[in-house]
Amino acid sequence: MKIDDYILLLKLNEIGTIRGTAKIILISQPAVTQRLKYIEEYFGQTIFIRTSKKLMLTPVGEMIINHAKTVVEGEEALKNSLLESSEEVQGTLSIACSSLISQRYLPAMLAEYTSAYPNVGIDLVTGISEDIKRDHKNYHVCIIRGEKLRESMCSCIFEDPLYIFDTEPFPKNKLKERPLISFKSDDSMHELVDNWLYHHQHHIKPLKTIRVDQIETCKQFMKQGLGMAVLPKSVSDTMMDEYPHVALTLNKRSVTKSTWVCYQEEVRKLPQVEKFLDTILNKDYI
Repeated sequence: MKIDDYILLLKLNEIGTIRGTAKIILISQPAVTQRLKYIEEYFGQTIFIRTSKKLMLTPVGEMIINHAKTVVEGEEALKNSLLESSEEVQGTLSIACSSLISQRYLPAMLAEYTSAYPNVGIDLVTGISEDIKRDHKNYHVCIIRGEKLRESMCSCIFEDPLYIFDTEPFPKNKLKERPLISFKSDDSMHELVDNWLYHHQHHIKPLKTIRVDQIETCKQFMKQGLGMAVLPKSVSDTMMDEYPHVALTLNKRSVTKSTWVCYQEEVRKLPQVEKFLDTILNKDYI
C-alpha cells in the first residue's frame, strides 16, 4: 500500500462519493474505482458499501480508515520533523486565504516569498473566511477576515475601514432611500453592516437588497447606479475621489473589518512557515 492509497481512502470517506472524490483529486472516476478495488483486494475486505446516495463504511472499513489516518498523520509528522532539522528552507507551505486578500495582496507576498525561498512548494486554497475556519487545521497558515480563530495563534495584519458608496449624494438632513447591493461574505461582515444601518436608520434606508456573489460585481453594480454598496477601503481604489461616500462610524469610531493570520503554535517550528509569517507580518497594507 502506498501513502496515496491511504489518502484516497480518507478522501472517499470525507466526500462520500466516487464521482465527487475524482473531481476533487483530478483523476478519472474509473481510475478511482479501480484503485478502491485494488485496496479492498489488498485487505481482503469490503471497505465501503455503495448506495445510491453515498459510500457507507463497513465495520471493517472503519478500522481501516482509522489505520489510514494514523499512517497519513505519521507520514506528515515525519516530514515535518525532517524539515525542522534541515537548514535549508524547503518543503510545502499550505495556505488557506480569504478571496479578497488572495486577489489583492497575496500575489505580491508570494512573489517575494518564493523569490527568497524557491525550494518551497505552495499549496493554496482560497474562499470565504467561514469555510476556511471550518477546515483550518488542514493548513499551515490561514488568512481570514472578521473574527479570529479560536484555539489558534492569531495576529492582526490590518484593520480595514468600511465605507458606503453610491452614485447619488448622501444628504445630511434628508432620509436617503436606495437599494443596497450586498456581496457574498462571512457573517461578521453582514453583522457590521446591519448594525450600522440600524443605528443610522433615520438617515439611510435600504429599499431592497440586491445580492451578488463577488465583491467586484458589487462594485460594478454600484458604479452603474443600481444602488448603494458597503465596501472595505482595501478594494475601493480611486472610488473615494469618484463617488459620493460616507465612512461607517459608531460612537465616533470607524467600523472596520479585521484581517488575521492564524496558525497552530507547533507549525511555526517549520522553517517555511516561520519565513512566510515573517514576510506577511512585516508589511504595510493600507
